[in-house]
Amino acid sequence: MEFPRPTHHETFNVLKTKGYNLEHSFGHGKQHLAAVHVALNLLAFAIHTVCDIGDEIWRLARQKHGSRSHFFNNFASITSFLIFASWDDFFQTLAFIKQPSLPP
Repeated sequence: MEFPRPTHHETFNVLKTKGYNLEHSFGHGKQHLAAVHVALNLLAFAIHTVCDIGDEIWRLARQKHGSRSHFFNNFASITSFLIFASWDDFFQTLAFIKQPSLPP
């Protein structure tokens, strides 16, 4: 499945409503903490967008989990309980292509 290219408005909507919490970062902390938080959010969004565009297994895993926030909740949960030999094993498990291997 190919994800459509978001418009300018859709990009900021994602940053505000889909788990990046961008609008909540302003005014928190001392001095430059809010700016660092915004920069890290934008960097994460950029990396996730590149993965959406360029990595087939990432897209398949995202498609299986529906919303971006649901995908990242599962992403965090699965790494709390299982150890993976590689990123490929991790994403194949997340995309339901194969079962997770047993721990060592």
